[in-house]
Amino acid sequence: MNPSRFFAGLYISFWIPTAVLTAALAIKLPSIVKLWKDPLLRAVGGLLVLACGVFVFAAPATIAWTNRVTGVPNIAAPLVYSLITAFCGACLLLITAWRNGISDRSGVTRRATRWVVTVYASVIVALWVLFALADAHVERIRDLDTYYANTPFMREEIVLYLLAHTVAGLITSKLIWNWIRAGGLDVWLRGGLMFLGAGYAMNLLYDGAKLCAVLARWTGHDLDWLSTGLAPPVACLAAILIAVGFILPHAGQYLHRRAHTRLGHWHLRPLYRLMGTVTGGGRVPFRLRATPELRLTRRETFIRDALLNLARFIDEDLRRKAYDAALGLGFEAGRAGALAHAVTIQDAIETRKRTRQDDAAVPPNTPDTETLLAEIDAVSRALRHPADIRAVREAAATSVESVPGPSLSQPSR
Repeated sequence: MNPSRFFAGLYISFWIPTAVLTAALAIKLPSIVKLWKDPLLRAVGGLLVLACGVFVFAAPATIAWTNRVTGVPNIAAPLVYSLITAFCGACLLLITAWRNGISDRSGVTRRATRWVVTVYASVIVALWVLFALADAHVERIRDLDTYYANTPFMREEIVLYLLAHTVAGLITSKLIWNWIRAGGLDVWLRGGLMFLGAGYAMNLLYDGAKLCAVLARWTGHDLDWLSTGLAPPVACLAAILIAVGFILPHAGQYLHRRAHTRLGHWHLRPLYRLMGTVTGGGRVPFRLRATPELRLTRRETFIRDALLNLARFIDEDLRRKAYDAALGLGFEAGRAGALAHAVTIQDAIETRKRTRQDDAAVPPNTPDTETLLAEIDAVSRALRHPADIRAVREAAATSVESVPGPSLSQPSR
């Protein structure tokens, strides 16, 4: 099997990782603008911008356009190499900010930052100097690395950018995988780090393929397919994994919070509808532009206000009996408490109706409204099981009937 033909079938357009990286940048951009002084977010933003730039200017169509517009054959090479090198520096700066914390201003952090900036800026300058000294007048769109592998100064330029990329990939991968093994990470951050680690590991595969192809040229062999067939799709996959690594923690945590909010809103629906009967059919006004968080807050406020109006009709003795009855039926303590509150709320609504009709006396005890208001979610979920509530109510009524009343006869003396 011809490797070149095989990998030609696996070609991935450079515009696909560009789109994914742009989406990651768009998701992160509001936080970057809002918290511009945060070095971690600045590093993330710079890394994503440079990664997008790499794939835009590394696309064959863009390479040909750059060479044509400038009138200099292969000038796209030092431009792309410079963007890749700057991307490597951004990776190291990002890891430095992550490892030492965004508030760290120690001498070690400052020296590490200066070292990264100085070394990779020097590499970029060297790339342009080497290109100016090299004789690279034959335009090569796809196989420049191997075509000029034995050309003075171009050879050094190719090796220099590959070594800079490899060193950054090794350091970044090691620090990320060390962080993954650390404790205290939520599932979204850990997942994002795993994608980042896989992406940087794929970058090392890219470097290995390129270096092997160049070394083969030095020894008189032809492994160009490693550079032209294997390396490009590997680079695209690496970029996609890195973009997902940045998107996942942000998007995952956002979606988790949104799902938690909507689930809480849905959980409160039975109690909300029951409290509507207390307020004469009143409801929370619907606002089309209201956020899910605001809708949840309004529903909670409506329920608590209605319960406070109903509080004087709540029979605390009944709640205690219903709680004991629920425990006796085998419900665990938290579930028993929710069922007991549900029983007393239904009883309070009935008592309120009777009071309006015949001025019946209100139970002379103080209800535990603080606990009730704090457990409205559990109480609302309990209302979804009317059979359980009915069983607890009947058991509580049975326990009341089984308690002997006071004797009417007096003991003889």
